[in-house]
Amino acid sequence: SALAPTGRTQMRHALRLCNAAALRLPAAAHLLPAASGATRSHSAAAYVQNNDRNFPDITVEFRAAAPGSLPDPFALVQPQLRPLDSSIRELVGTDHPVLAAAAHHFFERAGKRFRPTLVLLSSAAAAGGDPADARQQRLAEITEMIHAASLLHDDVIDVADTRRGAKTAHRIYGNKVAVLAGDFLLARASLLLARLKDVQVVELLATVIEEMVQGEMMQVRALPQQLLEFEHYVDKTYRKTAALMSLSCEAAVLLGGKPPDHAEALRAYGRHLGIAYQVVDDMLDFTGSAESLGKPALSDMQQGLATAPTLFAADQFPQIREMITRRFAEEGDVATVSELVAQSDGMRLSAELATSHAQKAADALGVLPPSEARDALLHLCFMVLNRSA
Repeated sequence: SALAPTGRTQMRHALRLCNAAALRLPAAAHLLPAASGATRSHSAAAYVQNNDRNFPDITVEFRAAAPGSLPDPFALVQPQLRPLDSSIRELVGTDHPVLAAAAHHFFERAGKRFRPTLVLLSSAAAAGGDPADARQQRLAEITEMIHAASLLHDDVIDVADTRRGAKTAHRIYGNKVAVLAGDFLLARASLLLARLKDVQVVELLATVIEEMVQGEMMQVRALPQQLLEFEHYVDKTYRKTAALMSLSCEAAVLLGGKPPDHAEALRAYGRHLGIAYQVVDDMLDFTGSAESLGKPALSDMQQGLATAPTLFAADQFPQIREMITRRFAEEGDVATVSELVAQSDGMRLSAELATSHAQKAADALGVLPPSEARDALLHLCFMVLNRSA
């Protein structure tokens, strides 16, 4: 096979892949002040404005604090997020107590509700600041149900013992019940989607499920040579992680009846934010502790997966390539690669890759009018790069 490019060339290649995969962004139209229904009482001048390239005038940096003027994304939608838990419990009700318990297992240990927050903020940002309506709020719930179903299935496939510091559902209820609980959540989400009575939105969320399945198949069935390819890694990352964020952001805009350029922009935003999110997650697998991650450190390699830090490190230490192709199956592989990654530029190049995507996500918002919701989406770009768990 051809020799791997150098780390810097690999980085440029990775960024070219990202650009090729991203949607073409429409040129930003003349930006109007935030709609009268915006949640902030200030004039539009109080929000982040666009620069001469029609991008939000903000630079996203790795591990840098967000400007103090940007609102807390989660606090902004908290009034709509607060009833989400009880609503989901009602929506996933079933007559079978064991199935119900397994389905609820994920929601009892939910984090900040990152994906529903994305849907609610996208809805508001596309509307100039007006909050999400009832159908968009239901879409946020559906998105979280699809996410929960995917994690129930992933934990069975990955034979994971813990998630968020607690036992996984399949360790408590068994593989069959955990898989059926995931299937049940997908079926219930599909029913709720149909009740939205929007064919485009149904198609988008059905595509999400298809992409997630294909991404999982890419992960478990990859050929040895594919494990070394950055294109394979980026494509898998989009399908498994970013597709749900990207297409649910787009669906939120379509439900609100906003212009196609708004939908395309938020689709691109979700795509880039999702890839940045996963690259940082892959970095944390090397630097985080089991306590902070809620799962064992170095779990990716223990599952035979090569992520961005390892792929970049393999350019400097070619001996890593053989260990990647055998999925770190021999004794000592995981420890050896972990040490080599620490000695390499793998983490720095991964940070640059994540930052590039976060900046592209911020740039994508240029077509939207300035508003508190748009600023909150910009804040999420910083928060993704500052994750510690």
